[in-house]
Amino acid sequence: MKTCLIIDLMHESIIPLLQQIGWQVEYRPEIKREEILKSIHQYQGLIVRSKTNIDKKIIDRAAKLEWIGRAGAGLDQLDVEALEARNIRIVNAPEGNRDALAEHAIAILLGLFNKVHLADCQIRQGNWDREGNRGVELIGKTVGIIGYGFMGQAFARRLQGFGVEVLAYDKYKTHYGDAFAQEASMEEIYQKADILSLHVPLTEETRFMLDHAYLQKFRKNIYLLNTARGKNISFKTLVEALESGKLKGAALDVLENEKIKQFTPEQQHYFDLLIQHDNVIFTPHVGGWTYESYEKINQTLVAKIRSLNANTL
Repeated sequence: MKTCLIIDLMHESIIPLLQQIGWQVEYRPEIKREEILKSIHQYQGLIVRSKTNIDKKIIDRAAKLEWIGRAGAGLDQLDVEALEARNIRIVNAPEGNRDALAEHAIAILLGLFNKVHLADCQIRQGNWDREGNRGVELIGKTVGIIGYGFMGQAFARRLQGFGVEVLAYDKYKTHYGDAFAQEASMEEIYQKADILSLHVPLTEETRFMLDHAYLQKFRKNIYLLNTARGKNISFKTLVEALESGKLKGAALDVLENEKIKQFTPEQQHYFDLLIQHDNVIFTPHVGGWTYESYEKINQTLVAKIRSLNANTL
């Protein structure tokens, strides 16, 4: 029987699900990188979340590895080129947490527009300020979605009923407009968007994609919603755009550096400035992280692994 190593915490359903399709499972969420390097040669399958980068050093030692499963959507912690060179199949599970992320994106956007984060803190401190917490309505706004994969599509679907125009841009697709979003060029989004929502993976192309020059292309001052990857925009750019007024506000589920005790001096400087802005709302990368998605991710991964077994392995 082939064996799969799981190196991150997963919903408990993952073990019986894999066993049902013929896999022996070693569930070792406590394992350290050094131990992975020593033992990876034994396994035909590997499931990861975010414990460590699956780089060439690990891949070169994975003599028997047939597939790697990423419990989530992003592949930025995997050396995809090295895996493909070894013909190691990659499966991920964006279908498992797209609903969670879409709902969270709506929640933090509405929270930002209605100053929920500020009003809650003020009332707890005995301050009842209605005028200071006057909100902004979503109806009538234009939302520009960058990246129209599983996450972007799920978010667009949730925007139905809010009376917004939804424009979507995806560099790597054609004819993707649907009942929930109109296919658009970036020029159209630059001209019309009131809200910019990111749904792109982290690649060399998208790393710090939102810089000063990018934001200045927008005709209007805009709101930013980022539930994608923190390194799509730096703390420095966020602060400068907020201070100039180009960003009217930001709802951020991700940060340039999410190890907040390990900021560089420059990151710490700009983060300290960023958190002084009341028109920014933060959540700790939980957009796709619900009780339901925790289990749905397993179901999605195992269905794809079963398909690999049936078709290619």
